[in-house]
Amino acid sequence: MAPAGEATERRMGRVVRVAGPVVTVTGLGSVRLYELVRVGEADLMGEAIRLEGGSAVIQVYEDTSGLRAGDPASATGAPLALELGPGLLGSIFDGVQRPLVALAAERGRAGAFLPKGAILPALDRGRTWEFSPAVEPGAEVGPGCVLGTVPETPAIEHRVLVPPGVSGTVTDVRPGAARVEDPVVWVDGRPLPMLQRWPVRQARPVGCRLDPTRPLVTGQRVIDTLFPVALGGTAAIPGGFGTGKTVQEQALARWMEADVVVYVGCGERGNELTDVLERFPRLVDPRTGAPLMERTILVANTSNMPMAAREASVYTGITLGEYYRDQGYDVVVLADSTSRWAEALREVSGRLEEMPGEEGYPAYLPARLAEFYERAGAVVCLGDPERLGSVTVVGAVSPPGGDLSEPVTQHSLRVNGALWALDVDLARRRHFPAIDWTRSYSLYSLGDWFRREVDPDWEEARRWALALLQREEQLLAIVRILGSEALAAPERVVLWTGRWLREDFLRQSAFDPEDAFCPLDKQHQMLRVIRHVHRAAMDAVGRGVELERFDEIPALEEVGRMRPWPAEEARSRATELMERLDREAAEL
Repeated sequence: MAPAGEATERRMGRVVRVAGPVVTVTGLGSVRLYELVRVGEADLMGEAIRLEGGSAVIQVYEDTSGLRAGDPASATGAPLALELGPGLLGSIFDGVQRPLVALAAERGRAGAFLPKGAILPALDRGRTWEFSPAVEPGAEVGPGCVLGTVPETPAIEHRVLVPPGVSGTVTDVRPGAARVEDPVVWVDGRPLPMLQRWPVRQARPVGCRLDPTRPLVTGQRVIDTLFPVALGGTAAIPGGFGTGKTVQEQALARWMEADVVVYVGCGERGNELTDVLERFPRLVDPRTGAPLMERTILVANTSNMPMAAREASVYTGITLGEYYRDQGYDVVVLADSTSRWAEALREVSGRLEEMPGEEGYPAYLPARLAEFYERAGAVVCLGDPERLGSVTVVGAVSPPGGDLSEPVTQHSLRVNGALWALDVDLARRRHFPAIDWTRSYSLYSLGDWFRREVDPDWEEARRWALALLQREEQLLAIVRILGSEALAAPERVVLWTGRWLREDFLRQSAFDPEDAFCPLDKQHQMLRVIRHVHRAAMDAVGRGVELERFDEIPALEEVGRMRPWPAEEARSRATELMERLDREAAEL
């Protein structure tokens, strides 16, 4: 059986040059750019990335050691494509959608690494699914129309869609148990199985794109309140070693209000990715109480796996996300990290002897990053019934030495709507999430939604918090030189309030079950209390009260205990606390 994206008839050629993962082949005839090619006796997987006269340059996604000139090569006639259908959720794939769990079970104890050329279908051909049709014979259908549903997991109902490019009249329907390759609906006599194939480098079509007007709620106060990302938007998380990128992405995967999560481990260290693979199956989905893997797909490509496969892994992840978006779901694609993906581009470019750009990266790095991130978006899906879906992309960046001026970070910022910059100093002080509020930003205009759905005062409180944090940073620079005695009383209140804001609002533990997720209304009530504390302190020092005396009033102890508040009681507790604070402050 030919793997996904391969035709059954091949054109044969010969290897004439091998340079690591870059192989030159002649004799393939009219091979096309990005066509899937099999190389060597082991049928290594690769794709054509350059055509030169009668030769083709192949980027091989597997280890090429032992490959030699004269070995056979064959063009498959199709691009690298994914198998899409029921059974994707809960699976672990490599960068080219090989099912790692199934391959490991087949290989047994023969070794820790996959053999060259190992291949299995991405979707289990023997498993049956209960297909419930949503159409009847005589119905007119077109691309994207829902043909029926399958209970893929308890958390997600899989919607079987008409493939792009297919339309006509339903002539027959076969409900009941079926495998992914079995026809379940016939359109103009053409059998349609639940299985689809789609090229990874080609964006799936949509009805129309929507403006980003809704936030994607993460439950992280520093993100939702200060630097929100839109549903269907993009965000970058740059940070050096030890700043908590992986833990932050795991927290986002668990708590983001998304239906499906696609986690792409692209070129990360083996021990980090092993921790992800072990931790994700044990995580409990707070929405359903079931394992989080029931709505998660993992794409694993460690740093010691073939480098060229990293280049395909991010396209694999975004294509899987688009497929569930087309079913009407909100999907989050977490790419960890795009720096390792860019390093793969740089190595292949060097072996192709292309003119290097900044820091050795290829000149087309900005275009490739934009091509990836621009596949995010909120859309009206093709076909009937009408439904909305979205793909939100969050890309971690690993700049060397935490230098945010390096090319991958800078080019990522140009195409992302939000930046969550992680800071090494915050991480060393055990302040997590270690998101630096002085360098982070969000370009999404979501104030109308927050004012309408959460509180009319939301945007004003957000602007106040950002302004105070910025003023605090300026005053701290003065204190480092002249000392705190050089500050006037109101300026000392700014520093005092900034500590409350940093320690009791922005800091949040991903491992504390009471604080890992904070609903939007609770976030606003906590910020409302701290803002009220600031006003009360300013009023007190204006009346001549020493800040040290104000700091001793008993009500302030409760301000430091806001994080465990039950969400449904946050508003009433905040109001009660502010009234108590006013009474005690008036007695000073």
